[in-house]
Amino acid sequence: MQPVPRLAIDDLHVAVRVDADRPGATSSVPIIKGISLAVAPGEIHVLMGPNGSGKSTLANALLANPAYEVTRGRILLDGDDITALAPDDRAKRGLFLGFQYPEEIPGVTILSFLRQAMSARKGFDMSVLEVRLGIMEWMKKLEVDDRFLKRYLNEGFSGGEKKRNEILQMAMLEPEMAVLDETDSGLDIDALRIVATGINSVREARPSMGVLLITHYHRILDHLTPDVVHVLVDGTIAATGGPDLARTLEREGYEAFRSPIEVSS
Repeated sequence: MQPVPRLAIDDLHVAVRVDADRPGATSSVPIIKGISLAVAPGEIHVLMGPNGSGKSTLANALLANPAYEVTRGRILLDGDDITALAPDDRAKRGLFLGFQYPEEIPGVTILSFLRQAMSARKGFDMSVLEVRLGIMEWMKKLEVDDRFLKRYLNEGFSGGEKKRNEILQMAMLEPEMAVLDETDSGLDIDALRIVATGINSVREARPSMGVLLITHYHRILDHLTPDVVHVLVDGTIAATGGPDLARTLEREGYEAFRSPIEVSS
């Protein structure tokens, strides 16, 4: 009997609302045009695609960003339909999203943010001491200085520090499913290695956690070995296969995948 997928995306169609911040705006542009995939417990899936293919749109739809409208299809987490749930409800159920461009939140320390987020995830108030003790081991693995916890969330952070902070949050929140939106974006070689090592460490600590890694580039796959690779082109999955598919993509580019094909692993 096949296990229930951590994340199942079933014939998902997503449109971006135009002028979503303007009262009464109703027009929208379809971007995702029927995506289906299923991430089993413990699997890492990689979604690759060129600019404008719909990668960030998918991430925003999984986050329940109100500017992105699911017009058809379903999103299921551990078999439960979460399509209509708000972002905080999805997070409480164990869905984690690592942002491509993490927001700066002046005045809120990382320690305070993590305490609130962990308390919401676990369903009870955690003390500052409990949170601090839990964080210290992960900070060592991610090569983060102790003073990091006193800094305001992402304020003045380098690109590498922001991404390490995302992985630290993922480790502490213990999600069932992690969606990482271009976590490798803007990282130098050393920062990429640290972030990838952190992802692997979290997976070792939580072997049943599923991961959907959204990326432009093959280079992070030098440190992470995916179970499945999907190629997203023009809002649809044009190819699905194993790790060799990413190498084919790097060699041939995205134009080779404009017509839908299936590539065996």
